[in-house]
Amino acid sequence: MQKVAVVIVTHDSGAVLSACIAALKKQTRQPDRILIVDSGSTDTLYLTPYNNDTQVEIVYSDNVGFSAANNLGAANLPESYSHLLFLNPDAFLDPDFIQKGMELFDEYDEAGVITGRMAGFDPVKMAATGLLDSTGIFRKWYGRWYDRGQGELDDNCYNVPEFVPAICGALMLCRFDYLYRAVKGIDIFDPDFFMYKEDIELSLRLRKNGVKLLYHPELRAFHCRGWEAERHKVSFSKKILSARNELLLYRRHFSPYIFWALLKYVLVRFFRV
Repeated sequence: MQKVAVVIVTHDSGAVLSACIAALKKQTRQPDRILIVDSGSTDTLYLTPYNNDTQVEIVYSDNVGFSAANNLGAANLPESYSHLLFLNPDAFLDPDFIQKGMELFDEYDEAGVITGRMAGFDPVKMAATGLLDSTGIFRKWYGRWYDRGQGELDDNCYNVPEFVPAICGALMLCRFDYLYRAVKGIDIFDPDFFMYKEDIELSLRLRKNGVKLLYHPELRAFHCRGWEAERHKVSFSKKILSARNELLLYRRHFSPYIFWALLKYVLVRFFRV
């Protein structure tokens, strides 16, 4: 029997987690388990409503980062689970997301990971922005990775299912057996990526091992993007971490694009671009 688990990594996520869980509770195909891994929240009081929820399990950890916390969540699941959804606490699923996703795995046997059409959401106004957030991750000709459609009007664009180069880690519905066959006994997410670019690294590693990544527009969700809308408002520590991880990404998966990553790191590190 197919069993679906959801792993949600939290870190001071009180403003959004309740909406995320509420959307999961409204699924037409309920997840068999919701596993919250708290990665070092300064105050975990916002997690107490779920202490007596039989559908929810909470694992408390130090602030080990997004990758290691997701790995911890996956490691806490019994082998009986066939599918795993990595979901950000600021991502809210449409009610039929899990049901449709499971049906799509039957239709696309070669797909090991599926994502959907993520639209932007304003957590302050608690309303959709009307703009897209991600329809898969792609790479520019010079090497920069980007979420396709981000900031564009959420209209009829990108409405064809397709296999994509990479998938945003905020929304990854995975076949467990495809994951473990591809990672070959090591961590699912590379823990050297504290946060940023870990989803691209995993996507590249999966594809190298024959796992295809499917974007399907019928799967819909909202996402409150963590980056500030204006780059000058992003802290230097976040910028340098992102630049460092892009360089690390091309060391893990070497290509001439490493020169782009090196240039970006220099510009951020020494010129605060």
